[in-house]
Amino acid sequence: MNSIVNDVIVSFNEYVGKVPDGCNYIEERLRLDNVKEGLDAIKDFSEGMLWLVDAAELLKQNEINVEFDIKDIMEFLNEINEALMNEDMYLVADLFIYEIKPYFEKIEPIKNLNVN
Repeated sequence: MNSIVNDVIVSFNEYVGKVPDGCNYIEERLRLDNVKEGLDAIKDFSEGMLWLVDAAELLKQNEINVEFDIKDIMEFLNEINEALMNEDMYLVADLFIYEIKPYFEKIEPIKNLNVN
């Protein structure tokens, strides 16, 4: 189990580190009216968030401290969904750049790679 947990920690840290750039990409696509590309990236983001939630649960079960609140992610996904249902791409762009990006920029990488 140690190597699996370590692999999850490494992947978790890598993914969390890439989210801010992904937020920039989504925001730019939506503001430039490249809606299809933006929506494709939002789909990828949503799938990635589901993976992060699962990874965070696995890490917590193995007593690894994760600064990642599943409730926050669910709230982001709900807000994105609501804005998409209203076809408000500017609000979706704002959510990614002003809420989601700063949230992920504050998450500290998991440093405990020596799992027992």
